[in-house]
Amino acid sequence: MCYEESSGTLAVIIIPCLLGLSTVLVVASIFYSLHKSKKRAQSMSTHSTTGQTAASASTPKVQAALSPWELPEESVLEGLEFWQTGRYGPICKGLLKKKDGASYAAVVKSLRDGTNQHEAKEFVEWVLFHTTVCKHENVVRMLYCQTKRLPMYLVLDASSPGNLLHFLWTLRNDAADSSLYLSEKSVFLVARQVAAGLDYLMSEHRLVHGDVAARNILIGPGLSARVSGLGVAFEGRKMDSAARQRAAEVPLKWQAPERVVMQLSIDRSDVWSFGILLYELITLGAPPYPELEPLSVLPKLQGSYRMKRPDYCGGPLYDLMKYCWMWSFKDRPTFSAIMKLLVSSLHLADTEAICIPDLIDVFEYNKQAGLLS
Repeated sequence: MCYEESSGTLAVIIIPCLLGLSTVLVVASIFYSLHKSKKRAQSMSTHSTTGQTAASASTPKVQAALSPWELPEESVLEGLEFWQTGRYGPICKGLLKKKDGASYAAVVKSLRDGTNQHEAKEFVEWVLFHTTVCKHENVVRMLYCQTKRLPMYLVLDASSPGNLLHFLWTLRNDAADSSLYLSEKSVFLVARQVAAGLDYLMSEHRLVHGDVAARNILIGPGLSARVSGLGVAFEGRKMDSAARQRAAEVPLKWQAPERVVMQLSIDRSDVWSFGILLYELITLGAPPYPELEPLSVLPKLQGSYRMKRPDYCGGPLYDLMKYCWMWSFKDRPTFSAIMKLLVSSLHLADTEAICIPDLIDVFEYNKQAGLLS
């Protein structure tokens, strides 16, 4: 009898539990199926939206403006290798081969997959910005774009050897190679080209570059120089939080005091940064204020501190640096005046090769320059 009573009690307990468990499993299965269906629908919606992005991201007027720049079918991008992640997506380096057999080192800035229409529209505006601005021999050259279909991308001339800062470091590594060197006179010639590019941006387009530095200059054959890195300039057209955030990403050691204190960005702010660029050139890519932490630079500048005159830097070049570093932006020269000063003082520049044997440790450089996040 005890056994029968115990069995009956267990049955009363177990059977409802089993029924409850089966109910839970059925409900969970239904919810899982609904979740999978929702994810599938979202995925299909995303692919559908992405598929429509290229067609709907620009107006007919914008499409007409970009049409001459669309990559011809007979031109091919080859050997693309991932370089870094940009604001809109992956940035690759490769070769652009044209129908006539000519090839160019190219940087391809592409729009990441899965973007919404707003992001795609902004990317198209970014491409259109380049078609408008890149019309000077000392500004980065736009080659082609692709905006009518996916993937969308912008193709820019990479120049060779390319990034000025890395080129300066290479000169240190190849100091023994007498065929590859930089002199103070070379610094004058490169600097005049950069000043011409920046003057063009301001005089023709009312654009403040906002991030003037050796890392944003392209160096080509015969020490030809082009201003690149136009992201801050593009954002600077809009006085919103995104533009201020982008400007705030510029390393402190290159920023003019008014930018740090008042977030005021004007053409003379670029002049201050240009003075830092002169220091980079004459020191073959040394970090500015190497003895100071980034946050301590502004207080020192307020106390009239300026970087000392580097080796291989003549009086006229150092005077120009200090002229660019005048505390009040009203006292700094314009870029048109800087070009005249560089031309008039060129005959005073030394032609001796700048020889700095110390090699650059990239990690240490980034630390001293304040580039580490």
